[in-house]
Amino acid sequence: MKGQASAVAHGAATIVNAIAFGKGAAFGVDLWTKAEVKLTNEPTVIIGEIGSDPTENKVLIEKTVARVFNHFKVEKQFGAKIKTNSNIPIARGLKSSSVAANAVALATAAALGQKLDDLTLVNLAVDAAFDAKVTVTGAFDDACASYFGGVVVTDNLERKLVKRSTLPEDLAVLFHVPSQKAYTVDSDVKRLKTVAPLVKVAYEEALKENFWTALSLNGIIYASALGFDASVALDAINAGAVAAGLCGKGPAVTAVVPKEKIDHVKAALQRHEGEILQARLNHQKAKATP
Repeated sequence: MKGQASAVAHGAATIVNAIAFGKGAAFGVDLWTKAEVKLTNEPTVIIGEIGSDPTENKVLIEKTVARVFNHFKVEKQFGAKIKTNSNIPIARGLKSSSVAANAVALATAAALGQKLDDLTLVNLAVDAAFDAKVTVTGAFDDACASYFGGVVVTDNLERKLVKRSTLPEDLAVLFHVPSQKAYTVDSDVKRLKTVAPLVKVAYEEALKENFWTALSLNGIIYASALGFDASVALDAINAGAVAAGLCGKGPAVTAVVPKEKIDHVKAALQRHEGEILQARLNHQKAKATP
């Protein structure tokens, strides 16, 4: 047992949002969350701190540690102190919850001196998201894209990884991030399920590896269902993005952009109120760090 450990997990972005019918797709980006976990001798006392956004609720990272403790049957032996830091804005659709849960689960296992196979760890992180009530579908697609990098296509209800793919390196990712927050659990799930037949079309495109068609189609469908302005994504496509659409349940918009078009697309996004984040595609797995 090490008693203390750190880990990093990278960000992800939506290709197909799984809320409508339980199947989704996502891809990795090089945004990140770092987690530090220190074991204590106070069993059941788990205290979280979100260094990058102290006002946010800590329940997810605390539930993640509890899930890992329970898996290894050490919940009566240890407590923990957790601290996370991240460059991912919270509650904008940018997968901050999935990424944080992955990083905390990895750091907790490492602090215990234990190793978990990849999908067991991802599933513990998804279980913690359900425990914390921060998810509708468990976000298995987002968790896998964050953990493995590259593209994943998933069945969230069965927690099945259907397909993994890599992406070309000559693309960048721009996020248009409005200031308002939107929490997944506040989504009108009943309304979103009405667009399931349309989202299935996007999912079929993802299965055929037409990922950018799927992303744009999914984004327009969900923006319409959730009442967001689709013109942000359409302006990005008009300026040269190969794909653009709502990320998660929004309000952020993802634009996938050839590197030579970054300035054009960035200028188009800047005409809309909000922050612009630039990222690269990520193919690195989440990992414990020294």
